[in-house]
Amino acid sequence: MINQRIVVKVGTSTLTYENGKVNLRRIEQLCKVLSDLQNMGNEVVLVSSGAIGVGVGKLGLKQKPQSTKERQALAAVGQCELMFMYDKLFGEYNRTVAQVLLTKYAIETESKKQNVINTFESLFDMDIIPIVNENDTVAIDELEGNKIGDNDMLSAIVSRLVKADKLIILTDIDGLYDSNPRTNPNAKKIDCVEKITEDILKMADGSGSARGTGGMTTKLQAAKYVTESGTQCVIMNGENPLRLYDVVEKEQIGTVFLPSCENNR
Repeated sequence: MINQRIVVKVGTSTLTYENGKVNLRRIEQLCKVLSDLQNMGNEVVLVSSGAIGVGVGKLGLKQKPQSTKERQALAAVGQCELMFMYDKLFGEYNRTVAQVLLTKYAIETESKKQNVINTFESLFDMDIIPIVNENDTVAIDELEGNKIGDNDMLSAIVSRLVKADKLIILTDIDGLYDSNPRTNPNAKKIDCVEKITEDILKMADGSGSARGTGGMTTKLQAAKYVTESGTQCVIMNGENPLRLYDVVEKEQIGTVFLPSCENNR
């Protein structure tokens, strides 16, 4: 197997139960698989949502608050808890992780962007797994619904920054369907997309789960962004992290979006 540079994005709906509490078994399994993929010689980046969701669960709230300042406070609580869990669980498999919190301002100029790239490259050189999230405590774009701040697009931006071979987006659905499978029992899953056209984009249902911030629309936008630079994208169900092995070994899982440019590395 050829060693790859892989970005894995995991959403809040994958990290938590319906009641908002953390799904410890799934997170532990995810950390184990990513550690093993790194042990194989791959370079791995984890883009993790969940700070606000974990903050809600940590404080025992029944739902997310509506005000931006309250959600910023929850992000601060949740991000601390999230990184504590990641550090502990990855540490059990002898992997070191690093927290990377980004905002759009960190990459708004070429010099700032290069500084971010240099950080990632140094972490790769030291065999460290970067864990990336939007800095929701100070950046309100995502909190106020700006699609640029969505973590699907953040994972795509990170993939282009590090020139990833593959972006894997873990979600609560098996891939892209020709219509919404939650409302249409006859919806058919699309295994492979050679090019993301307007017709493909129209297949997305913009609403996500109650615990996340995005839906299939933001995932298709992320897939379009990375495939245009030569990175393959896979959207798959994150219920069983063990299936990441199959994706890395190029088995057909979820929906695969083929790169439109081969010169990404």
